[in-house]
Amino acid sequence: MLYELALNGIGGNTIHQVKSNLTMLEINQWSEYRSRRGSLNTARRFEQTAASMMAIHMNSQRQQADWIEPLELMPHEDDIEIGFEAQIDD
Repeated sequence: MLYELALNGIGGNTIHQVKSNLTMLEINQWSEYRSRRGSLNTARRFEQTAASMMAIHMNSQRQQADWIEPLELMPHEDDIEIGFEAQIDD
């Protein structure tokens, strides 16, 4: 978590600066924010938003059976892992 705060300039630009500038309460609050809202990386959030908008536009011109998921337009995003129940159903 500290490295992610440092990479995004929250509390400083190095792990040492983050440790000295933020209290443990603030680090825990950022951790909770990250678990609720997702990545702190602005570029990743932009990629997700752009892919969602592109998927909406592309899907408006296709039949529902041919729709694409926004995840298909995000090259830097990890693939969704299929859960155990979904594997059994397939």
